[in-house]
Amino acid sequence: MGWPVAHSLSPRLHGHWLARYGIDGAYVPFAVRPEDVAPALAALPKLGICGVNVTLPHKEAALAAVDTVDETARRAGAVNTIVIDDTGRSAGSNTDGFGFLENLRAGAPGWSAAAGPAVVLGAGGSARAICAALLDAGAPALRLVNRTRDRAEDLAAALGGPVEVGPWEARADLLDDAALLVNATQLGMDGQPPLDISLARLPREAVVTDAVYAPLETPLLAAAAAQGCRTVDGLGMLIHQARPGFAAWFGRDPDASSEALAAARAALIDERTP
Repeated sequence: MGWPVAHSLSPRLHGHWLARYGIDGAYVPFAVRPEDVAPALAALPKLGICGVNVTLPHKEAALAAVDTVDETARRAGAVNTIVIDDTGRSAGSNTDGFGFLENLRAGAPGWSAAAGPAVVLGAGGSARAICAALLDAGAPALRLVNRTRDRAEDLAAALGGPVEVGPWEARADLLDDAALLVNATQLGMDGQPPLDISLARLPREAVVTDAVYAPLETPLLAAAAAQGCRTVDGLGMLIHQARPGFAAWFGRDPDASSEALAAARAALIDERTP
């Protein structure tokens, strides 16, 4: 459920798993206007739907619309996964942080949140989950930057802990001694403006990751790789964040072995090939 939602690869991913495990189920996109989120969620039990993922720009609105939320959603201030029980009650959680950390661990073996400061660009629903996950995993400091500074300040206050908010126009200056750079904005995504940031001050041993997965290699990741940094694309985050929802709805924890991940990646890339 998103607005727009046609670009999402989640239906292809869940469809891949449904076919692999021979499950009689379906995962379909719902294009829902922002003003219609609450009534759309309320209608799901009446349609016999057992759950839904929520993507931009509905993650924070969904937090207020579900019946209950767990600690992952409360900590992130956003919901991306909803399960409808047999009584029609909705339970919201947030798997973005889980997916983000699992993707980094798989894509950058040996990476540790405790290695040094993390710079996070963005303050939306995904950024909130990512920041909470990094702090909980032991990041010694977060440097948070957003085009609208007030949103970054609000997020820092909600998170607590070692979070510094920097000005968007000085974002490149915050890269000194950073161990991780995360783009949690839509900048660089197909159809969006590019992310303009100089990486000159970023240490070569830093890891750079992008929540954007379309294109698979964003200009940010290309620039980081060109100067010797390890890079992790956003497709793995999509795959890993989907696992808990699939398990809750369909009763099967999808295989995330390297072979299964490669198969899912190939299927997703093929879906985007004209």
